[in-house]
Amino acid sequence: MRTAQDDYTTVRTTVGVYPITAPLVRISGGDRYEFLDLFLAKSSEYVEPDTVREALALNQDGSPFAIVLHFEIGDDSWLLPRTPVSTEALTGYLAALDAPSDVTVEIAPEGWGATAFEGPQAWAAAAAFVEFDISGLTLHGVTEAVVPEADAALAHLARVGTTGEYGYLLLSNDPEAGHRAAVEAVLAQDGAEVGPEGLARVQAEAGMAVYAAGFAGLPVHEADLAWMVDWNRIGEFLGSEELVKPTAETARITALAAPVGAAFTAGTPVTAGGQQVGTVIWQAPSANADEELVVALLDAPFWVPGLELAADNQDGAATPVRTVTQPRVIARSLTTRIH
Repeated sequence: MRTAQDDYTTVRTTVGVYPITAPLVRISGGDRYEFLDLFLAKSSEYVEPDTVREALALNQDGSPFAIVLHFEIGDDSWLLPRTPVSTEALTGYLAALDAPSDVTVEIAPEGWGATAFEGPQAWAAAAAFVEFDISGLTLHGVTEAVVPEADAALAHLARVGTTGEYGYLLLSNDPEAGHRAAVEAVLAQDGAEVGPEGLARVQAEAGMAVYAAGFAGLPVHEADLAWMVDWNRIGEFLGSEELVKPTAETARITALAAPVGAAFTAGTPVTAGGQQVGTVIWQAPSANADEELVVALLDAPFWVPGLELAADNQDGAATPVRTVTQPRVIARSLTTRIH
């Protein structure tokens, strides 16, 4: 039986594969960019064909709704949520928009699905899906792909990930065959199928705990998502007029390192010298044997790295925690050459 620590080690050292369960959205029609610009916090004006980018979608009140991947493939735009959102919530959100006339929106289009694989050897697994040197697929690029033993399948391979390690995502209209092929390619690199806990720990160490934890009810400026907003487009997309620009006085989410085995409950106060300076938001799975990693909302200036703070663990004992920089672990992919 594999553990979360096994999965963590796999993603950090070889390559881990996992199915994407979030609903895909296909958007077609001549007005699709105008439609996307109604709700994405960055414009589609300069988006290139055969690319993928991350974008933030807001609610009417300016709170974050979802982080999505936006693919441009042929004559269609595709969206794939990165943060937790149900098909029902996504359907309601898109249906409430005042869509232009020449737009067709398909949520969870029949037959389509996705599989992802990440790790320092992910590039070697990705090579099984293309007929050219895989080093030619640059970061945020998308290319047509072949699915071994499923010649009739349509597929696209994107170089995009969630962990700071090499990452690839395979879209296919035969997702079962695509997933089987991805698993086979990953096993050939001494990788493995991985579960959500080990993956979430690597994501959190890369500074993207939001993928697993969601937004915890925080506004954009406290959730440290202001970098995903085009502040020159205020008034042009849903919820933008309610946004608040972050300042040096703004509370923000921060990573805290804690002793191995310490467990904290969301909502627990974080203190400095006995005075509350923040609140625990989420704790990453205990998949790295070196330390625990906690996400907290801290008042200014206590979010700067290297501060010794404290929080009561689930047993009620005061426990030292320390603000840390991210990425917390240097990705092995940074020194692994694609060849």
